[in-house]
Amino acid sequence: MLSAKNIQNGKIHFDGLRLLSTDDFELENNRTNISAGDVLLTIVGAIGRTAVVPATAPEFTLQRSVAVLKSNLMNPNYLRYLLDSPAAQSFFLNNAKGTAQKGIYLKALGGMQIPIAPPAEQARIAQKLDELLAQVDTLKCRVDSIPALLKRFRQSVLAAAVSGRLTEDWRHAQAVDPEWKKTAIKSVCSVAFDGPFGSKLKSDDYTSEGVRVVRLENIGHMGFISEKETFISPAKFKELAKNKLEPGDILFSSFVDEEIRVCQLPKSEETFINKADCFCLRIDQTVAKPKFLLYSLAARQTYRQIREAVHGATRPRINLGFLKVFEISLPSTTEQIEIIQRVEQLFAFVSQLEVRVKVAQARIDGLTQSILAKAFRGELVPQDPNDEPASVLLDRIKAQHAAAPKGKRGRRSATAD
Repeated sequence: MLSAKNIQNGKIHFDGLRLLSTDDFELENNRTNISAGDVLLTIVGAIGRTAVVPATAPEFTLQRSVAVLKSNLMNPNYLRYLLDSPAAQSFFLNNAKGTAQKGIYLKALGGMQIPIAPPAEQARIAQKLDELLAQVDTLKCRVDSIPALLKRFRQSVLAAAVSGRLTEDWRHAQAVDPEWKKTAIKSVCSVAFDGPFGSKLKSDDYTSEGVRVVRLENIGHMGFISEKETFISPAKFKELAKNKLEPGDILFSSFVDEEIRVCQLPKSEETFINKADCFCLRIDQTVAKPKFLLYSLAARQTYRQIREAVHGATRPRINLGFLKVFEISLPSTTEQIEIIQRVEQLFAFVSQLEVRVKVAQARIDGLTQSILAKAFRGELVPQDPNDEPASVLLDRIKAQHAAAPKGKRGRRSATAD
């Protein structure tokens, strides 16, 4: 037995199904009587998802969250696409009832007005939609793959930046110290500290306003996540003043999972302290530039080194002592400045591309609905004057409906004729 969750992206998915005894299946199958070419429509919860039952589908039945639409006088793919159209989806939304979980009654569904084209035109529309929407899906897949490529490009830039490859040509042309020295993190910090532990800062100390507390959820990969706000009172801050953060401080998450979470604290009018497991590295700028340290810690090779050090841990994490003795390759401050400029230029270019990708994704998301709307306004394929008129088809549908045996009154079935 399948449910609404098995109807996704125009297809029937047979994973996560519920098995029935033979007797129970026969009972449910008498209600649904599913056959190839039936159109399935989710009518409870996630309303409006559709699929056509393929000839290769195994025997199955459905929970009442899915309606079975049967018609041997309409092209199944035409009907399915029609139900996917903006007008149909709007109808479902406006006619759904319920509070905790909305649903649309079959009686309301039966009163839905739909545009019916002549049979031959239905086939042409369905075929054209198959072609166009397949092209849209291909385009969507290609565009959706770009953010991952851009993310890999950012990591390639960081790898080149902290290995010396990015400024190799510049270094040869400049009268600077070409040597990159292995340097412990503590050697480039004026101070490094963790947040207050245990009873020094508890969840009971949090207030609705006051001094901001930087927690793990605020530390992203090369970005500070400011939306999640936690505060303590000014009085509590006085007890924890030694944990006060400064703009430009490097914040490092002790937990190392899929990537290093490290960022700089942005400039702000607010006062911040850090919580336990949120390490603060305040850089001595006569020795190193904070952004260069940020790039070094965020680079993939740093992730691999640290991940190897915590291999096998259930919750992979490091302590501040480990981080302080961790070594990075450090060029001259002059070269660090050049590296920062080059990385920022390349990252700015990537950011512009990311904005364009989001715009393209939004347009592609709207393209499917635009094509469907055009199809059911009769604007997608040319009309053929030799087609049988739709009025003849309507007469046959009415005659078939009138001749159908009337079902007994009782519990409403999820099958619609």
